[in-house]
Amino acid sequence: MPSLEARGGRGTLRALFVLTPPESKRLIAKAVARLPEVERARQDGEIVIGHGATNVYVVEEIFGACPDRDRYLSGLIVNRILCVTQAEEKPSMLVWRQGVRVAPAATMDETLRGFGAGSVFVKGANAVDREGNVGILVANPAGGTIGWSYGILSARGCRLIVPVGLEKLVPSVREAARLCGQDTYYYCQGIRVGMIPIMNATVVTEIEAFRILFDLRAVHVGGGGIGDSQGSVVLVAEGEQGALDRAIPLIESIKGEPSLAPTKSACSNCLPTILVHTDEGVRREVKHCMFQGLGEEELPAFIRETG
Repeated sequence: MPSLEARGGRGTLRALFVLTPPESKRLIAKAVARLPEVERARQDGEIVIGHGATNVYVVEEIFGACPDRDRYLSGLIVNRILCVTQAEEKPSMLVWRQGVRVAPAATMDETLRGFGAGSVFVKGANAVDREGNVGILVANPAGGTIGWSYGILSARGCRLIVPVGLEKLVPSVREAARLCGQDTYYYCQGIRVGMIPIMNATVVTEIEAFRILFDLRAVHVGGGGIGDSQGSVVLVAEGEQGALDRAIPLIESIKGEPSLAPTKSACSNCLPTILVHTDEGVRREVKHCMFQGLGEEELPAFIRETG
């Protein structure tokens, strides 16, 4: 029998877990739902959950179901390019007050009018680094959901929670944001994006999920995969036997979690970005994707193939 030291050190044990991206999303969502600030806001405060794949799972864990779950998305990496959902197909942003779902207002400023220090805003991310910084890709020239909300959330000290899987780990969010910009690319596979870096959010990756749910220390030790295991992360969790005995059945219960099944927008009728210059009163259409307006037969084969 291995010594305690070989098994993890003074009275501790180790377990190794492999999580596919959908499995990671489910685990992270369970942890977000258990955060004290989320539990308080669910009953007595305000919660806004933005569009995004991980956020679909977050909605399900907090409120039981996500309406239009396969369409509650905005930006996509699909068919090997950056893409967005059609604006007219995207459901309204989800907002709850005192546990009751309410319709969002016409603007973000109005939607967040009652937000204060105890209010919760959940937004997914596209990048996370080892320092706990996150980066959010934005296709809207005005900054989109995070661009319209971040100033308000930061000014008032609201709780910004960012669930993000380690499949999105990058060396430096700061460098990534510096290199992104819609108007800076010579060539871009899909829609042009910038990146907004966030440094003051409560970030929940698989590592934080192990701590929140089981009081276990987890370390990211590997990743990869082929087929339906592409993008998997490998983690070693370390702690007391009782904590591991709670973690193992829960994680086994989410093995095989299916991916979302969004429908990619047709490039031929993808809507252009509209810029309104209020100082001049000029309304201008801007093409932000090299494939926008192309018919299926005009697209490269790597996009036409099923992603």
